Amino acid sequence: MAEQPVFVVGEGLQALEATPFETEEEFQELLARHPRVLDFGTLADGRSLRLVLVAREMGVSTSPESGPTYWLDHLFVDADGVPTLVEVKRATDTRIRREVVGQMLDYAANGARYWPAALLQHSFEKTCRADGRPLDEAYAELLGERSPEDFWGSVEERLTAGQMRLLFVADRIPLELRAIVEFLNRQMRQTDVYAIELTQYRGDGALKVLVPRVYGEVATAAKTPSGTRNARKTTRDELDAAMSVRCTAEVRHAAEMLLAHAQARGRLVGGTGRYPSMNVHYRTRAGGWAPIGTLSILGDPAREEFAFNLQAIVQRFGSGATETFVSALPTAVGLDKRLDELRDVGFNAWPSVPLGALAAEPDATERLLAAVERLLDSLEPTTA
Repeated sequence: MAEQPVFVVGEGLQALEATPFETEEEFQELLARHPRVLDFGTLADGRSLRLVLVAREMGVSTSPESGPTYWLDHLFVDADGVPTLVEVKRATDTRIRREVVGQMLDYAANGARYWPAALLQHSFEKTCRADGRPLDEAYAELLGERSPEDFWGSVEERLTAGQMRLLFVADRIPLELRAIVEFLNRQMRQTDVYAIELTQYRGDGALKVLVPRVYGEVATAAKTPSGTRNARKTTRDELDAAMSVRCTAEVRHAAEMLLAHAQARGRLVGGTGRYPSMNVHYRTRAGGWAPIGTLSILGDPAREEFAFNLQAIVQRFGSGATETFVSALPTAVGLDKRLDELRDVGFNAWPSVPLGALAAEPDATERLLAAVERLLDSLEPTTA
């Protein structure tokens, strides 16, 4: 059956006919400029949901050592800090039936691992500058009483916990995709999955009407809304208990030195993964916070590690200070070789060093902390 027109009554009666989007680029640009067509549901406090664009063509890495491998069409966020991943396809694209689901799950899984808070903040602020939008105005919709660093830290925590929305957007949602969306929604407790059919109607001149239809809400209704779920963070007592059971005395000593230094000059933020972890943040001379790395106790001596958040370090301190920092790090278990490789991708990665190797190399932990001290005392940090 042909799509029925929509009628507008004014001085006369005008019929608006269903019209496909000419290009996917046109479709994507419309969503970037008018995210309200994707707003449905409410925030945790009952306010209407208002999505804010973080970035178009958001790069997605698939390993700590690589730059972006894939590009997500849109990444949005709401005032509760819940990230929303959007993939756009026209009905004429055969990938809308099954292939797009695999793409989206790739983006969600790897974004949760390789989108740290500093990268998200940088991407958002870059988008605002490109759109000519003042940052104060853009942040007014998101922050409340929080600082930007605290807000993006909460977004990173939600990603790590899998608390996100996945939106498949098309001008026609096929039955196969509807069935997959309903199935995923029933199986995924932390992540909400929707398909949004956005039909475009055009009339005379520039008159255009957009009619969204949401699929997946029935399955989502049985779950706690993503905006109200809170990821449980590792406490310091839990981390200490895990180290006492799983780590040698030498490894515990190295880990405690790292944690004590961060506690004295910065702060520790509990991780939200399935294993005990602690994120190490230091205050910059500009007044914000820089996530330097994460200490994780995964139950395997080879995977009890400290991972450096070089993406955030580059964005906070600049490439010159980052180069000086990595050159001063200890060379435990070939870390220097891995860092050499990462120079080619602008240090866009999370290289890690096993705590056992750090403990085994004389004065390695002290040299690591000295490198951090020099980084914090380097030239004025930057967010560029």
